[in-house]
Amino acid sequence: MTPGETFGRTIQLFLVDGNSSGLRKATIHGWTGLLFVSGASAFGNLTAREEVDRTGVYILSGPDPDKSGGTRVYIGSGNSVAERIKQSALKRDFWETAITVTTSDDDLSKGHTEYLEARLIQVTAQAGRVSLDNGTQPDTLRRRLPEADVANMEQFLANLRIILPVIGLDMLKPQPKAVTETTQPVEERTSGEVQFEIRHKSGVQATAVEEDGEFIVLEGSEALTNTDYVQRSYGGLKEKLIADGVIVCQDVPPDTNKLRFARPWSFNSPSAAAAVILDRNSNGRIEWKVKGANQTYHDWQQAQARKQEAAE
Repeated sequence: MTPGETFGRTIQLFLVDGNSSGLRKATIHGWTGLLFVSGASAFGNLTAREEVDRTGVYILSGPDPDKSGGTRVYIGSGNSVAERIKQSALKRDFWETAITVTTSDDDLSKGHTEYLEARLIQVTAQAGRVSLDNGTQPDTLRRRLPEADVANMEQFLANLRIILPVIGLDMLKPQPKAVTETTQPVEERTSGEVQFEIRHKSGVQATAVEEDGEFIVLEGSEALTNTDYVQRSYGGLKEKLIADGVIVCQDVPPDTNKLRFARPWSFNSPSAAAAVILDRNSNGRIEWKVKGANQTYHDWQQAQARKQEAAE
């Protein structure tokens, strides 16, 4: 392996009771970190586990009651994660998923977990993908650890960045630069990225880029409204974007049925973005085309796959 080359990781997911909706155990090969994940129905099984009655951190997550379509999380730590997460769960009614993080060899100290808790809250707040239910943000500088321990905990955090999205919680992933670096011109912050566009017969125009697996519609893009089509899949999302001021009416003639993206927004798929823009269920793999060309997103994606195969 050459310097700087990435390598694969083996993540093991074990269904404790053989049920995909029951208690799950998640590990990374070669790492002592040990995660258990449960919903409310399996919460008793989670807290009864011997491995959870250890020093560690935990996360409660669920729909944000104050933000339609959003996620809220609470992050905590304790000498007995089982006891602490039970106390926290009783105080909060938003959560649907409980996650505990301990180690297979029980080698985390109170100082380690307080540092991890503070860093998890800090990184989650910086990422801005979920709402934090924590009232305060601990100061990591006050969690004094030896230099070697800090390095070990940062590596522990790096492994959590890998494994949490696999179990369905993408709270630590930084937002794409196309979303966050809005002080820079679009051309600069999307430099090197292929741009896609929708040019609809209605006159609506929209531009997007794909970055790190996310499909970002850029500010200034337009969206149709009041088309009388039935929005089965993404109507709620569009309403949320309008309510949050992502999609606005300003700078658009009042006698048209067009809206405008006031800021960039990251969608989980090209189809979600196309549905919001065209105000109807849409196949984004066909609706989006490489900017200035007639190549669809689907054809572009297939071409990229062939290039990768040829390079290997």
